[in-house]
Amino acid sequence: MIKRFLLISITYLAIQINAQDNKLNWYDDVSKAIPVSIQENKPLLLFFTGSDWCGWCIRLKREVFNFPEFKKWTDDNVVLVELDFPRRKKLPENIMRQNRELANVFAVRGYPTVWIVKPEIIENSKVNFLKMGTLGYVAGGPKNWIAKANNFLPKQ
Repeated sequence: MIKRFLLISITYLAIQINAQDNKLNWYDDVSKAIPVSIQENKPLLLFFTGSDWCGWCIRLKREVFNFPEFKKWTDDNVVLVELDFPRRKKLPENIMRQNRELANVFAVRGYPTVWIVKPEIIENSKVNFLKMGTLGYVAGGPKNWIAKANNFLPKQ
């Protein structure tokens, strides 16, 4: 009985440690992500999602975003921004407004939609987004999704 309890406890701890190591750093406020993007010279990955109702969004997270290789790719290549359109949870008004405005700017017609963009500060501190490419759900796990996304990144 004690051995079984210890085994379950150790397994649980290992899963929790792995989950924390795999935690992605998502911004929900694009105005906070832009300076990071510019400072680190990495494009933004804008993830338009319906986190609590969109089956394909949930599937994209489960089959791609939740894997260590995706975290490593994002750490090396992009700054993550989640632009959520939930139905059951309430977002702050400024975030909802921002998400609607960006969905209009990027002509989002369905979810999930992922845009990879490079922010550029232009006169009067306005931001222009250089569109590098867009994709959504890609079958085949993180390897296939990353391969498609890499087509939009600058060649090094």
